[in-house]
Formats: sequence, structure tokens, C-alpha cells
Amino acid sequence: MSVEIYRKALKAGRKISRERLAAGESPYLPALERILEHADIKTQETLGVVEIPLERVIGTYASGRQPTFSNGFYPLMPEESEFAQKWIRLCQSHLLEGIHDPIKAYEYRGHYYVMEGHKRVSVLRYFGALSVRGFVIRMIPALGSSPEDRQYAAFLYFYRLTGINYLWFRKASDYAALLRAVRKSSSDIWTEEERRRFRAFYTSFYHVYHEKREFENDLSTDEALLVYLDIYDYESSVEKTVPQLRTEISRLRDEFHNKSQNADIHLILSPPDYKSLFWWLPSGAPLRIGFLHDKTASTSSWVFTHELGRRDLEAAFDEQLVTLCLDGADTEERADQSLETLISEKPDLIFTTSPRLLNASLKAALSHPEIKILNCSLNTSHPTIRTYYARMYEGKFLMGVIAGCLTPDNKIGYIADYPIYGCTANINAFALGAKMVNPEARIYLGWSKTVSGDGREQLSRNGISYISDQDAIAAGSSISRYVGLYRSDGSSLSNTALCVWRWGRLYERIVRNYLNGGWKNDAPDSRAVSYWWGMDAGVIDLICSSSLPEGTRQLVSILQNAICSGSLSPFSTVIHTQDGRTFDYTDHPITAHEIITMDWLADNVIGELPSLRDLIPEAQALVRIQGVKQV
Repeated sequence: MSVEIYRKALKAGRKISRERLAAGESPYLPALERILEHADIKTQETLGVVEIPLERVIGTYASGRQPTFSNGFYPLMPEESEFAQKWIRLCQSHLLEGIHDPIKAYEYRGHYYVMEGHKRVSVLRYFGALSVRGFVIRMIPALGSSPEDRQYAAFLYFYRLTGINYLWFRKASDYAALLRAVRKSSSDIWTEEERRRFRAFYTSFYHVYHEKREFENDLSTDEALLVYLDIYDYESSVEKTVPQLRTEISRLRDEFHNKSQNADIHLILSPPDYKSLFWWLPSGAPLRIGFLHDKTASTSSWVFTHELGRRDLEAAFDEQLVTLCLDGADTEERADQSLETLISEKPDLIFTTSPRLLNASLKAALSHPEIKILNCSLNTSHPTIRTYYARMYEGKFLMGVIAGCLTPDNKIGYIADYPIYGCTANINAFALGAKMVNPEARIYLGWSKTVSGDGREQLSRNGISYISDQDAIAAGSSISRYVGLYRSDGSSLSNTALCVWRWGRLYERIVRNYLNGGWKNDAPDSRAVSYWWGMDAGVIDLICSSSLPEGTRQLVSILQNAICSGSLSPFSTVIHTQDGRTFDYTDHPITAHEIITMDWLADNVIGELPSLRDLIPEAQALVRIQGVKQV
């Protein structure tokens, strides 16, 4: 039996060698001693005896062993050779009792090169083993700033925390992403129990992911694991059975494909025109639309604006549509339960109105592919659901113009809440609007969700009279006048302008598009779809006080019409940033992706983006999902 196994292994090795020769490549194992001739080794580190992932074992240390094996460690020596007889005896031993003696190897840039134990590696790899025990010496080169060096430096740091050498990400940032996914900080040393639990979970995931050919794509097991953990919580997944993992992983086919293609988000920047009425809606069977909020209209201005939008949607369709609404889904468990409750009512569409509900929306959509779910968030690359948002930065630009015209001392305040996608664009658009009409204008940035206190009070103490504050109020709020752009002299307050979210317009147009058959047309391929509409769609509006000077009112009206017609973008200029960079968008327009993911501030902004530790817990939770900067 072992002789026949050797013949099959030899045949495979010779085939691989022929193919590599035909491609103009070496048919043999790479040799580390030759690689090191051109490497600048900074230090050596003895790791002791560890489990070595066999898929990372790619070569030999000594060049003299190269002709013995093909790439992949298949044997190349004739069956009658002494080498072959030793391989066959080792194969018999493996089948009877297993291979237990550790090999000796060097690790260089995440790959392993065998010093002693080549035939053990060859036999184990032939039988599909995942790892081999080995005594390892790590050769660490001098590292620079290249992507490859940054990636290896990230691996070394990750290994020192976790002792895990079987995860290998192509992007340096993925190691930090894995730590976040398992709820570990970037400084916590893992315990032996934590390593054991993760290894057991990883092994189950590995086998399930590889058991179906449908998942054979450019996505490695480790990258697929990140996709999975981006949706399913690690702590609740680590104890799942293999059948449970198989069910969940099989549902992620489109998510894996989208990630492997590195597909960008298909942004739909304006709604289609509608030329027909919905005479074909079946009588007595109104459309059913579900809504889920993470808070309530009485406690959240954000939910209040969406509730107004829900009521506007009902009014737009009269008796042809009914809405089902649940709120207070402020934990993952409540969100999951609430979505299941809504789905049991068999709605046609479900809108989840906060980025906090993103993961719950994804899980529900994966479990119920017959239900179409949309989440209110930005820069979310998940083809399983669709997302929607409004281009608030257009209105903020106009508010900045107003503030720049009215400020008596060139000092303007701006209160922001969360440093998430879209928020930075709002700040910069406001700053650019003020600068366009007043080159000396300075925007003093405060934050409302930091542990240091209310940014509004800080701006008032600095004597800043014109302040841009929150965009809406909760029902029954006692601070109802602290909205939009207002002027405060310490004793009185007068509102000047307000940007308005008109979610009802967006909901109505998405529903009409769905009824007109546009849902499929909006997804021409497997990319994620996001509706990101602005003033031209009526989703964002600007309300100005009657006390606004007539000249300023006329200027704002002209600029608003230009934005709606597409002849003006708030960012179509030369922009200088706080950190000394310059972006020239006069000759080529800024892209939507660049606007969404801005992580810089214009040079006339005084202040900075807060770090995660500066934020209150509620804000930290949201920033972990939608933060404009990695945390």
C-alpha cells in the first residue's frame, strides 16, 4: 500500500515539475540559504517547538536538498532509490501510529524552510495534514515602509500577542481587524485557553470552508474568516457545531465572492424618473413596509426624523401601503428578535434606520433571503443587504456660506457628534462654504459625544456667537432651539438656518422604484448597492430664517440651484488640509468614495477627530462599526 502511495506522490511531483519548467520556473523547492544571500537579517529569534502550518512550509534550508522534491514537497527520486525506501517506511509508520518527531525549520517572512525532516513534511502534506511540530528559528530582516514590510511587522506583533502563526493576511490592517473581531485589544497577551478556543474554532471553520468547491476563489481561509466574523459575533460562534457553521458559511457565498473581487460599492446617486402610476397594485393587498429603530422618537432626534419619514411614506401611498414599526432595538439581541418579529409579518421591504443595526440586518437577510432589507449607513460593502443615506454635506456647505457671511469676528463654531463616514465631509463642506465667502473664517470644532463634556459649552466659553449644531431634535426635547445654525450671545439665541433630512422622500422613491421593477436593475452585478441621494432628489433641504439678509438669501439660492443641477460641488476647488496636504479638485471632480471616507480636516478647521478612547461608550460602539478611522 505504501509503495503505491509513493508511486502516486512521485507521479504528482514529476507532473508539477514539468508544468513549472514549461512556465519557465524552477521545478524544485526554494532554498533559504540562497535567499539569505540577498537579505539584510537584523536578528534571529528562537521560537522553540511549535505547531507549524504545513501550507506555509514552502522550501528547504540547504540548496543541496532542492532536487529531491518538487514544489509542494512531492518526491522526485526514483522508486528504487534509498530515498524512496525511507519515504515508504515513513509512510507506513504514519499510517500505523502517526508522525510525532518534530522537524527543524527556519521561518523567514512567514514562510518555513526545512533544515531537518523533509520526508516527514512530504508524507504529511501528501495526506493533507494541517500542521507539523517543529523546532523553529525565526530570521527577522530589517523592515522598512514597503507594504510587504508593514504586513510582516503586523504579523510579528500579532504573533507576540497571540502565539498564532497559522493566520496569514495579505493586508497589515487585517491583523488588527481580527483582534477587534474577537474583542481583544492591541495590547492583550492571549492566554493558553484563549489560544485553544480560537484554534478549535478556526479548525472547524477551515474544514467547512474548504469542503465545498463553490468557495474556491481568491479569498484565503483567513480572509473568509474575517468576512464571517464581521457578521457573526465571535463569542456566540466559538461554540457552534459544524452543522451550524456549515449553514451560516453556505449563506455567505455572495459575501465571499464580493470580498474576493475587492468589489467597490455600486453607489446610486440619484433616483430614477417615474412615468407611471401603480394601478396594478392588487386591491385589498397593500404593500407592507417594516421599520426598525435602535432608539425611540422621544429619546433620539435621529429616530424622530425617520419617524417623520415613515409617516410621510404612508401619506404618499394612502391606503396602498401600511408600515410596521418597532423601536428600542438598542442591543444586538433585541435587534435580532425585533427583526424576526417584523419578518414574521411578511413585509415586502424592511428599513433599519441606524448603522448600529447593520449586523442584525445582515444576519436577518442571510437567514431570510426572500425579504429585502435596507440599512441606513454609508460605505457598507455587503451585497446581502442594501444601504441608503443622504448627502447632508450639500446642505452643510450652504450653512457654512451663511455663517461666513454673518460672523462678526471670523470665528464660527461647529458641533459634530460621531466621527463616522459622512461626518467629516459635513465638517469640511461647512468649512469650505464659509471660506468661499470669507477667506478669514475659522471653524472651531466641538464634539457632543466625548467624555470631556459638551462641545457647545466649550464654544460658548470661547465667545463664539455663530454655531452649527444638531440637525434635528427628539420629540419633546427641552433644548429645541439648539438646532441648525444659530446665533447666541449668552443670554438669547436666534436660529438662522437648518438642514433638514427628508427621509420620507427617500423612502417613497425607493418604494416606487421597487414597484416599478427597478430593484433588479439597480444591481447590475454582485456588488453591494447603496442609495446616496441629495438635494437634487429632495432628500436634503435647507430652511432659512426670515431675518436672513436678502443678499445672503439670494446667494444661497443660487448656490443651491447650482448644486441641484450638478454644476457645483462643494469640493470642486483646491483644498488645503490641517496636515499640510493639498487636493486639487478643479480639473478632476472628487469621487463619491473620497467624500464618504474623508479622514482629514480642512486647514481652516480648529480641532481634530476624537480617538476612540475620547468618546462615550455609546459613540464608541457606533464608531467601531462605521468609524472613518480604524480603531
